[in-house]
Amino acid sequence: MLSRVGENLYWMTRNMERADNTARLINAVTLMTLDMPSGATFGWDALLKVAGLDQLFFMHYSEANEDAVMRFLIQDARNPSSIMNCITHGRENTRSFREVLPVESWEWMNELYLYARKELPDQLNRRHRYEVLQGIIRRRQSIVGLLAGTMSRDDAFQFLVLGRNVERAYMTSRILDVSHAIILPSDTPVGKQYGDLLWMNILKALSAHQMYRRHVGVHAGSVQVIGFLLKDPLFPRTLHHCLAEIGERLQFLPHSEQVLQVLRETQAMLRDADVAALAHAGLHEFIDQLQIGLNALHAALCERYFPVSDGPLQAAPDDAEVEE
Repeated sequence: MLSRVGENLYWMTRNMERADNTARLINAVTLMTLDMPSGATFGWDALLKVAGLDQLFFMHYSEANEDAVMRFLIQDARNPSSIMNCITHGRENTRSFREVLPVESWEWMNELYLYARKELPDQLNRRHRYEVLQGIIRRRQSIVGLLAGTMSRDDAFQFLVLGRNVERAYMTSRILDVSHAIILPSDTPVGKQYGDLLWMNILKALSAHQMYRRHVGVHAGSVQVIGFLLKDPLFPRTLHHCLAEIGERLQFLPHSEQVLQVLRETQAMLRDADVAALAHAGLHEFIDQLQIGLNALHAALCERYFPVSDGPLQAAPDDAEVEE
């Protein structure tokens, strides 16, 4: 398969996964802000930092209030990672190489694009925003199901799954980091109660709440939720599962030894993480290190399989740099 084809397929699923997970991130924050108790504060600038877009945002906006941040994350054409930009570029990736994809995939991708263009005007109140973003998530999941159920497991499929899992690992870590953006009143029953609700909303944002209840328990405490989203091997949105899936797909591709070595280093960092300690302090810094590892994995993939790329194929820029 041509390198250019593989790169388009890789970025198609990265773009669509980023649109999906940005919608999940916004909906998680919406639920949290609606439930915040008196004395709790939420910094919209902190959300931009969680998304890795704070520097770009302040190039175009003077104040990080809710309306500005939502506009920037959802439909601002100046933000290459906005939901609308990601859907647009994912659609273009699909159109360019329709011959290697199921016929219906173009139709369903175009339907998602038309829905997003119609339903994402400049202003969205919280309730309408939540409903529209849920509609985007459902339509995107339909496309994933179509590809999973109708594609041969050839090289093209491996690059689709690689792109999806690299982006999913990256964005799951960012959604987990939302907890860093909310400051709760400390050492009070209200603060403790909302802390549990915060972690439950993070699980719901990742469609993980039901599986968490089945395999962990009904109590959504910080240690349990962090441990589940980082290390659970069975749920498909955890960091452990995403990295394992990347490793499995690399086994099907030729000359993947160097990329696998980079992957193993990130897996070792995750395996050695002390979840109880992270729940107490240092989660934000640990997630920064994970994202550095994921950036290195992406760079290794590009160097090995897309060395002759003549330009960006993605709506989003190369993963935002994280300070070491």
